[in-house]
Amino acid sequence: MANTIQDNYAIPSQTESLRTDEENGKLGKDDFLKILMEQLQNQDPMNPMDDKQFASQMAQFSSLEQMTNMSQTMEEFSNSQKAGSLVKHSELIGQEVAWERTIENENGTEETEEVTSTIASVRKDGEGNIRLLTDDDRWINSEQLLQVGSVSSGDETQTNDTQD
Repeated sequence: MANTIQDNYAIPSQTESLRTDEENGKLGKDDFLKILMEQLQNQDPMNPMDDKQFASQMAQFSSLEQMTNMSQTMEEFSNSQKAGSLVKHSELIGQEVAWERTIENENGTEETEEVTSTIASVRKDGEGNIRLLTDDDRWINSEQLLQVGSVSSGDETQTNDTQD
């Protein structure tokens, strides 16, 4: 007779592995709770888990759940702000704006120049960025805006409001 254990007497192996977050390979809050429950079920009855350890792990779980909920809430808030951005930028239609563009001069170095235009249209591109159509048929990013409304041409010195 051989000294081997038959498969039907062996301890069954765990068939369901812990799920990980598909994007970054991290365990989720449900997985953390499953691990905690497995610890409780499989602890040594003669040497049970310390109450302080259990309380600490439950506090960690509670903290993890609160942070997950806060993260979801912040993401929802951010998405709602992005959704209203197109409507907010539509107020620029018909407005005179100053915007900055980068050009390459004869020396091959890049310089920025300020351009004045009137906004004709607003749209959101495929990446969610707000794009503005100027009266000279150029699409610019909203991040290029320097000033909105009554843009004066030329470099004027600023007036000092603290005069007596």
